[in-house]
Amino acid sequence: MATKSTRHLVAPELDGVIDVFPPMDHTQGMDVLRGGFANREAPPLPPELAAISCVERFIPGAPGDPDVRVLHYTPPGKAAAPRPAVLEIHGGGYVLGTADMSDAANRAIARSLDCVVVAVDYRLAPETPWPGSLHDNYAALCWLAGNAGELGVDPARIALFGGSAGGGHAAALALHARNQGGPALCFQLIDYPMLDDRTCVDAEPHPYAGEFVWTPELNHFGWKSLLGTDPGGDGVHETAAPARASDLSGLPPAYISIGALDLFLDESLEYTRRLARAGVPVELHVIPGAFHGSGLLQDAPQSKLASDLRMQALARALGTG
Repeated sequence: MATKSTRHLVAPELDGVIDVFPPMDHTQGMDVLRGGFANREAPPLPPELAAISCVERFIPGAPGDPDVRVLHYTPPGKAAAPRPAVLEIHGGGYVLGTADMSDAANRAIARSLDCVVVAVDYRLAPETPWPGSLHDNYAALCWLAGNAGELGVDPARIALFGGSAGGGHAAALALHARNQGGPALCFQLIDYPMLDDRTCVDAEPHPYAGEFVWTPELNHFGWKSLLGTDPGGDGVHETAAPARASDLSGLPPAYISIGALDLFLDESLEYTRRLARAGVPVELHVIPGAFHGSGLLQDAPQSKLASDLRMQALARALGTG
C-alpha cells in the first residue's frame, strides 16, 4: 500500500462514500464485524421489483453437511420457454454477508433479463473454513441444474455471478464443476473478485491499490479465516484460491470488472491474462477512480457504468440481449 494517501486518485463522484461505508473492525469479534452490514435497513422495493417472486428454500447439502438456504427469484408470468438462470454468490470477504444482502440487485437481474436467480446462503468462515462454502455453492448449482425442468430453467443457460468474495467463490465453483464433470455453465461473471491469497504476502504490493474499505489487513484476516491457516503458504487448493489453478482451460467464458484502486486489481489482471492464454473467452473492464465497494454509491457514473456493463454481458451470455 502507498505510504501517502491515494485519495486524490479516487473519482470525485465516489469520494463521499469512503466516509460513510460501514466500519469493518475484525478485532472486535465477528458479531461486531457482521453487525455493521446485517443491521443496515434496505429501502422499500419499487413495485416492479416487488413483483418478482422470492421463495426461501432449504436444499440438500453435500453428504454430512447441513441443508443449504437459497433464495429463489422468478419473474412474474408464464414463460413461453424455459428461462435462463443465474446462480448468485454474495460477497463479504469470506466472513460476512447473507444471500439477502443482494435482494434488490437479484430482483433487478430477474426482471431485466427475464431469468431465474438463485442466491446461495453459504456457510461463512471462520466458523466454517474451506471447503464448506464450496460444498454449499456446488450443492446449490447441482440442485438448480438437476431441477431445471421443475424450476422452468434451461440447463444449457446457467451462469454464475459473484462480487468480491462472491467472485472468488464463483471462480472456484467454475473450477470445481469442471473438475467434477458437474453441471455445464454458460458464463462466469466474477466482479472485483477475491482470487489469490498470495496477494497478502506480495513482496511488491501495488502502491496505489487497497487503501480504502477492503485493506491488506482485512484481506489477510479474510483469507486466514477461509483457509484456517496463514495465507500465502504451500498446499492451498485451487478451489480455495482460484488464482492458484495450474490449468484454466475448459472453463466457461468469463467477465471481470475491477476498480483501478481495488486491492484485487493485480490478481484480476493476472487471472484475465491466464484465462485468455488458456483459450477462455474473457472480457475485462477496469473502472478508473473506483475502489473496493465503491459501487455502494449506485448513482455515481462509475457505478452506473459498471452495472450497465455487467447487465449487458449477462444478457449476451444468456441470450436475452
